[in-house]
Amino acid sequence: MSETLIKPRIEKIPLTDRLTQKLPILLVPLLATAGLVAIGSPSTWLTLTVAGLAMGMMIFIMASGLTVVFGLMDVINFGHGAFVTVGAFIGFSVLSWLAGWTASPSVPLNLSAVVIAILAAMLLTALLGYAFERVIIKPVYGQHLKQILVTMGGLIVAQQMIHVVWGPDEMHLSRPEALQGSFILGEAAIEKYRLLAVGLGLALFLSMRHVLKHTKIGLLVRAGVENGEMVEALGYRISRLFLIVFMTGSALAGLGGVMWGLYQETITAHMGADIMVLVFIVVIIGGLGSIEGCFIGALLVGLLANYTAFLAPKVALISTIGLMVVILMWRPQGLYPVVKAK
Repeated sequence: MSETLIKPRIEKIPLTDRLTQKLPILLVPLLATAGLVAIGSPSTWLTLTVAGLAMGMMIFIMASGLTVVFGLMDVINFGHGAFVTVGAFIGFSVLSWLAGWTASPSVPLNLSAVVIAILAAMLLTALLGYAFERVIIKPVYGQHLKQILVTMGGLIVAQQMIHVVWGPDEMHLSRPEALQGSFILGEAAIEKYRLLAVGLGLALFLSMRHVLKHTKIGLLVRAGVENGEMVEALGYRISRLFLIVFMTGSALAGLGGVMWGLYQETITAHMGADIMVLVFIVVIIGGLGSIEGCFIGALLVGLLANYTAFLAPKVALISTIGLMVVILMWRPQGLYPVVKAK
């Protein structure tokens, strides 16, 4: 069957609208420039900017799976935070078992331990996502109120199961030896782990963008977002595609959980529920279902949170919500909303 038959219908956009669509790309450098002016010290600004980018990349990792799930499946999944938490605790267990590797001065052993922890977290959260979709999500497709209720219930159950398996106490998650400490660049101190988080987040974004825009599975996902009935009519099983996407989103949440746990260096059973506030803000800012919008939104949230925490700590508590309000007043559907076929 020709792939051209399932290409999503794209409406022609006037030149002025195309130029307007490119404006969100400028928001990140504009915010960084405003931060430099407000902070004054280039070295302090550089430290905060790298920290903000690292935080934004980790939020993007967790939010990317959620935004694709919503865009394709029209599922509001408040249980996404459960996969973040489970991923963090699985990563904790694996790194504890490999304590000899993480404490070694050998960089390859350190990185191997992190990679194994990430792969284990992604595999197990993907399997958990399979069960979650089959048992909890599948019966409530198209019913948003029920989705909110049952996925919140799933999150609560997951938190209690974590108490049973790992206990209720906060746990310390130590970074491997090679990822501790900072690089000194002039007068700026840049943490090694934050550089790793920036690189991993950027690689994930480029990979997801390539898959969605240049592969058959990406073509099917985009077509399914815009017109799922047409994809089904052409002989593709949209339910199987839903399941693959949901498992992938769950695995990304597990990856984000490991990264966030190492970033904070402490993990708790409710960490996923706490981080979901920022994740939902990013998804809404970016435009539901948009990877590019999610990426830009995550960077904006990360940078703004770090700049305001330095300049006005009390304002930092509401800065991200204020950002969401401003963005939605400008673009009510988010930075890059996915347009459904009519």
